[in-house]
Amino acid sequence: MPVPVDDGVSARSDLAWAISVGGIGVAGFAALLLFMWHFAATLFLIFAGILLGVALNAMTNLLGRAIRLPHALRLVVVCLVLAGLSGGVVFLGGSTIARQATALSETIKSQLTSVKAFLEKNGIDTSYFELGNASATPTSSSPPATPGAPTTRNLPSASTIASSGGAIVSQTLRLLLGAVSAVGNFFIVLFLGLTFAAQPSVYRNGLLFMAPERHRALATAILDRISDTLERWLIAQMLTMTAVFLVTWVGLALIGIESSFILGIQAGLLAFIPTVGALLAGMIVVLASLASGWFAALSAFILFLGVHALESYVLTPIIQRQALDIPPATLFAFQILLGVVFGIWGLALALPLMAIAKVIIDYFKAGGISQETAPT
Repeated sequence: MPVPVDDGVSARSDLAWAISVGGIGVAGFAALLLFMWHFAATLFLIFAGILLGVALNAMTNLLGRAIRLPHALRLVVVCLVLAGLSGGVVFLGGSTIARQATALSETIKSQLTSVKAFLEKNGIDTSYFELGNASATPTSSSPPATPGAPTTRNLPSASTIASSGGAIVSQTLRLLLGAVSAVGNFFIVLFLGLTFAAQPSVYRNGLLFMAPERHRALATAILDRISDTLERWLIAQMLTMTAVFLVTWVGLALIGIESSFILGIQAGLLAFIPTVGALLAGMIVVLASLASGWFAALSAFILFLGVHALESYVLTPIIQRQALDIPPATLFAFQILLGVVFGIWGLALALPLMAIAKVIIDYFKAGGISQETAPT
């Protein structure tokens, strides 16, 4: 049966329109991926500021359960308490932290040199593991000194002085730029966190305003669920980090490790990164404990296993029971993927990003679309 001319034209027009829309969608998605790839560091920095704002807002809401004050005043109280705690740690333990950090750096360098020498002694190639020696070693091209002969001191040439000076200047500039970048990133995250926490409803309403009106109820439900999940996870994570810091500090001090306080701090901070952070903290603790003998290193390793068991089987099931439920293998694979692609930012922020994705997927799997779009 022949197809009417009008129907054929309409079908071709619909097909052309679908191809055009599909092509524009694919091009837009590719452009979005390219944008995210080139500006990943900036996007991660903004996301870290959002997380800080969510954490401050969560603590402000917790304070509101005990004290009935306006949101702005409660935020000021929370910020003053946090600033006081940080200032107290720096004022009371600043010299201890600096001294232990220096001693820890020297200890780890010495232990890494010993490990490198041990590997070389057993025939393992360590050319990829260059540490840089503190003392210069004589080269094979220099002639041996003759006993009793007068020593001659040759002044370096102008080119040697120029190259050495250029290397020193470049290294100094690199260190200065790295320090300025780190300090700048810290203040950017701090500023974003404070501004987000000061007026959370303004940014929430702004995000919802960008959603189409017919899907605004759905966007509101998903955004509120994401905010609630991140708040509960951040509070639980801060409690876990504090417990890991205290247990590690006290345990290493009882063992007799000199840099117990700074090792406890790094263990608590690395506890923010699940799985990978605990492994890195354990390696640093055991490596630093080798300077005190094999018994101290073994005791530190047992302490690391105890802290890891406490975090994995006690704190996480109890404190974070209602926060997140992500399979460990899935989380670890996602961490490795983001860590390899985006570096330390991807490794540190993999869990909250995955939490957001999980909330969205769970909401749609639970029939959120049908519930929100069902006719009333």
